[in-house]
Amino acid sequence: MADALPRLNVKDPGIRDRHLLGLPDGIAVDEVEVLAISRFAQAHWEESTQDVPQQRGFVRPVTAALGIRAVSAAPAVRALRLARLSALSGPFSVSPEDAVGLGLPASTAVVYDLDCPRERGDRPYPGGDRDGLKRAFPDGLPVREEERVVQWLVACARRLGGAVRVGGSGVVLTPDVDGAIDLTLLTDRWLEPSEALGVVQTVVPRARLSEPTSRWEGPMPGVGRGSTSGAGGITEAGGSGLRAALEQYGVDDEVERARLMAEAAAFDELMLASPPPAESYGILVDLGVDGTISVEAAAETELPPLLRDLPWTADGVVAYRVHWEPLLVEELEMEKPSFPHKVARGRAAPQVQAVTRALHGVLGGEIADEADFLVDPADL
Repeated sequence: MADALPRLNVKDPGIRDRHLLGLPDGIAVDEVEVLAISRFAQAHWEESTQDVPQQRGFVRPVTAALGIRAVSAAPAVRALRLARLSALSGPFSVSPEDAVGLGLPASTAVVYDLDCPRERGDRPYPGGDRDGLKRAFPDGLPVREEERVVQWLVACARRLGGAVRVGGSGVVLTPDVDGAIDLTLLTDRWLEPSEALGVVQTVVPRARLSEPTSRWEGPMPGVGRGSTSGAGGITEAGGSGLRAALEQYGVDDEVERARLMAEAAAFDELMLASPPPAESYGILVDLGVDGTISVEAAAETELPPLLRDLPWTADGVVAYRVHWEPLLVEELEMEKPSFPHKVARGRAAPQVQAVTRALHGVLGGEIADEADFLVDPADL
């Protein structure tokens, strides 16, 4: 497939200042287009304005004053318009030597060239950098449109097994295709907590409903009006905020205060006896040394663009988010986590997929990954 494409002009002096998406052979243009529409609702193809060098093998006759002559015709190149100022031109074929010269993996067969505005903000703060963007933009992270399209490039590289070469710095980002295992089931059906628990337990019998471990029993002793904050240099437990608020807004009349407390107690008793229907809930699966899997069910208002105009989403959508959390949560945001983290993730991923498949079998709907790209249930 790559042989029939126009070659990437690696001699273009501006190419090293633009962001490049490198993909292995076998990735169809339609796959990139679907991922674009999944993030940018108005994405569409248009003719590219980039100059493409003449390629041998494309010959057409041209009438000249002295007769017929043959010239090479450059293959047509299109651009995928992502946003108002950003377009992705390609695909271009690239040789392994040229790919390595750009810093891309030698397995790179096709390259997409991104033309977007340069919009940078503050220098990155220390901390997690799973996508490597802080490393790639040490002088100022991209913001606004550049941020959106660069994050999409990295998400595409993770989904399709490719890499991103960042313009200017030349840093190459090769996100781990297994680095994001969370899945979300989007459907128009609501399962009660006990019903959802039953579905999850068909896959992992040790699953349980997430419930509060303790009930609030009122303010701590020594706070509020009874506080002696400041006496003898002893600080009020929990801070002095409650006492100060009571002094300003509290009810001084003890009879009125007792009436209000009785009303509040009666309301609490009524709610405990007949609680309102749950609007969200969670299910937990303890994986021991491999961490925890949670299923969080709640209404969803922000849908991927591909789902927004479908008939079944018109009356509301419920999201069932299947999330894996390792013992060391900070490793989730590491570009290169430890080997034990990868082992635990590898053991948790099949269970995340199995839980999602089970819920999808009962509820139907669509499955999305962490980047809001839709996933075929048959691929899980």
